[in-house]
Amino acid sequence: MTDRPIADYAVIGDTCTTALIARDGSLDWLCWPRHDGPAVFLALLDSERGGSCRLVLDGLTETTRRYLPETNILETTFVTATGRAVLTDFMPLHRPETVPEEGPDGRAQAQVIRRLACLSGHVSGRWRLRPSFDYARAPTEIVARGEACLRFQGGGDSLRALCAVPLARRDDGAEGTFALEAGGRADLVIAHGDGDDHAAGAALPDAVDASLAATRDYWEEWSGRCTYEGPYREAVLRSALTLKLLTHGPSGGIVAAATAGLPEAVPGNRNYDYRYVWMRDASFTVTAFVNLGYDREAAEFLRFLREADASRGRDLHLMYALDGAVPPEETLDHLCGWRGVSPVRIGNAAADQDQYDIYGEFLVALHGYLEAVEYDPPVKVNDHLPEALGHLTDHILRARHAPDHGLWEMRTEKRQSLHTKAMLWVGLDRAVQIARSDPKHRLADPATIERWEQAAAEIRAEYHARGWNPARGAYTMAYGADDLDAAVLRTVLFDAFDAHDPRVARTVERISEDLGAGDLLYRYRIDDGLEGDEATFTACAFWRVGCLTLAGRNGEATALFERLLARGNDLGLFAEEIDAESGEQRGNVPQGFTHMAVINHAVRLAAADGETRTDEPDCRAESDAVPA
Repeated sequence: MTDRPIADYAVIGDTCTTALIARDGSLDWLCWPRHDGPAVFLALLDSERGGSCRLVLDGLTETTRRYLPETNILETTFVTATGRAVLTDFMPLHRPETVPEEGPDGRAQAQVIRRLACLSGHVSGRWRLRPSFDYARAPTEIVARGEACLRFQGGGDSLRALCAVPLARRDDGAEGTFALEAGGRADLVIAHGDGDDHAAGAALPDAVDASLAATRDYWEEWSGRCTYEGPYREAVLRSALTLKLLTHGPSGGIVAAATAGLPEAVPGNRNYDYRYVWMRDASFTVTAFVNLGYDREAAEFLRFLREADASRGRDLHLMYALDGAVPPEETLDHLCGWRGVSPVRIGNAAADQDQYDIYGEFLVALHGYLEAVEYDPPVKVNDHLPEALGHLTDHILRARHAPDHGLWEMRTEKRQSLHTKAMLWVGLDRAVQIARSDPKHRLADPATIERWEQAAAEIRAEYHARGWNPARGAYTMAYGADDLDAAVLRTVLFDAFDAHDPRVARTVERISEDLGAGDLLYRYRIDDGLEGDEATFTACAFWRVGCLTLAGRNGEATALFERLLARGNDLGLFAEEIDAESGEQRGNVPQGFTHMAVINHAVRLAAADGETRTDEPDCRAESDAVPA
């Protein structure tokens, strides 16, 4: 069983994969060679069977940590009974001399570097390293490659450990003992696959320092391009850096979260794998990147789609793996799960669901990106834009009367989801705006645009009429339903509903009353066929900030936003959910959905005009201009 709070974890990464490191320096989660690859460290989900890389210091009394400013480099300072030491954790990512037009903007080194230095006095302790290949399903073989280097292999995978102190084999792991005086080092490098081990031993500190400098340069340069200069810059930039870690440089994909199997309910069985590319979540992230001036990241996701979907939108999927198909959902019954909450699932059966809101979500992101580049995208985007626009709108027109599984992916019968219907209108609205940007009608002819506008008007009239429930005094989850749904708040952010409409105001109040837990919000309160009571969904609380802002209640919105920011961990990271009673984080971490909401609502508040119409406010506009 793993008892560490989810908020204890920090994340590092190299835009290929990520590692989670606990407050005491234990590396408890790492999948290689990419986000959705098999985990080689997963004590996060089972401290006995799942491997880890632990730092054990003698006489430890105090721990503090931070990210080096404007980077994803983690620095943890330890105070012991005899001295102070600092541990610097990072995954090397070096800037190339020339960034290509497409493809990764950094050179990942497939390493985790752990730079341990004694600052004062003297410290002693040991590194304990035990990988567990293929989610702890494969046995581990250890091969010595010198006094300070070991090779671990299993399940068709391998990694190397290079250390500044000798590494001794211990059962299925290794241990390196050190005693350091001020200025002394005991660095450890974990590298994926086979490679050159010449940097082990005496040469290791210089190699580590050079890689640290290069990685810091990469992140500081990337952060320096953020265009947001509002009052929440630190929180916004941390969220942006976190979203960047969830990108996959080689493919351009964007995963929903770094982990699998962390529970949304304790106890319960709501444990899913979020290491895949959801069209919805990735579209949210694209919007957030565009809001901060990171147009290249948006273009890279379009590259991912171009390569993953050769049909140019005709066969668009809800979910993609970073390469190939999303694997079937399976349970890892040999793992006990975080705090004993099982089953641990990998793969995701939601890949087979119908969720028609994704067409609107993607068109919002596409519209925001095209506006950001002033409708002059790269040739590879521009050439296929008319065809993609046609396919996406065709999807909307075919799906407008169909039930679906909805935003929350409930594994129950399909419904006429209000959120979906509203997002179909949003999709057609953005398609019209995109097409009308071209006066030569190369994207769509006038008759086609008029057809989209007519369909959009009909869809909007229908969901306004059928979505309202007089008995509940609110717009509800689905046509004819009595259930309230926090997803309705999102539709207000896209102007699918008018925030000043009395019915909308009543809906926001009813959602706050019936789904609220103080500042937090549950997604819904219905039987969804799963076990356990899930925690509140953090992004929903941020959507309420947006609704308050659009209604002109800026003071309330600002106060709520700042209280929500305080709900993150000490590093500003958020998981998917928050337990209303304990305040503990729940679900997979870090969650892109939540960090996107942090960014977009900070931008919305910075605009402070109360009339921002969509979830894509443009912080690059002049201060006296109305954001797009």
